[in-house]
Amino acid sequence: MSEHVYKQIELTGSSPKSSDDAMRVALEKASKTLRNMHWFEVVETRGHIEDGKILHWQVTIKVGLRIED
Repeated sequence: MSEHVYKQIELTGSSPKSSDDAMRVALEKASKTLRNMHWFEVVETRGHIEDGKILHWQVTIKVGLRIED
């Protein structure tokens, strides 16, 4: 078994569609500039409400980046 070291960062994504889509947006955008993303953990889920309807979701996630050897 290999030993790994990870760095954690927090990302917040938003979407008018769903909380899952907000996470997808955050991870896809981050993957354009970050390498070795291996896992994520949902930290917080929020939303904006207007006239009793959800206008958009915001999801904050912690992402584990594996440090290269």
